Amino acid sequence: MRDSNLTMSDKNTSKFISLILRHHPEAIGITLDKHGWAVVDDLIEGVNKTHPLDMESLERIVTQDEKQRYSFNEDKTLIRANQGHSIPVDVELPEVIPPAVLYHGTGIKYKKSIDEEGLIPKSRLYVHLSGDAETALKVGQRHGKPVIYTVDTAAMHANGYKFYRSVNGVWLTKKVPAKYLSVIK
Repeated sequence: MRDSNLTMSDKNTSKFISLILRHHPEAIGITLDKHGWAVVDDLIEGVNKTHPLDMESLERIVTQDEKQRYSFNEDKTLIRANQGHSIPVDVELPEVIPPAVLYHGTGIKYKKSIDEEGLIPKSRLYVHLSGDAETALKVGQRHGKPVIYTVDTAAMHANGYKFYRSVNGVWLTKKVPAKYLSVIK
């Protein structure tokens, strides 16, 4: 299992890196290019101001993170978050045809709002969907008592909605209107 080889320090550093690469690169004085890439040396230097980090630790975090949050370029001079950005970047995801059904897990406290408005990205660029109900349940449990929705992606796609799949398997779309949602749990 991934993450099992990460120390608590690595896990805390990974969460901080996620914050930097997805939301606030300016917090450590770095910038991302239009595709979300940061210079690895600059990231390490900036993160080191508050969290111990060297290239070996960063490589371990990238390879062992259970959510596969990050990717290096080929020569490991650049790094980016795979998805979940609140800042405008294009992580160059190809448009793909989704399976007929995808899933979304959340907390019961959000059910009323979702039933009325559908799924909206809020502070993120995309709505995140899972390929299976088990993963959606794990996501939902992070928000309290879980509720799991099925998403009629076949109908959405037929009606012109676009879907993308991140390198770590997360499905992304701009929004999911309530009419395409059904509660399964």
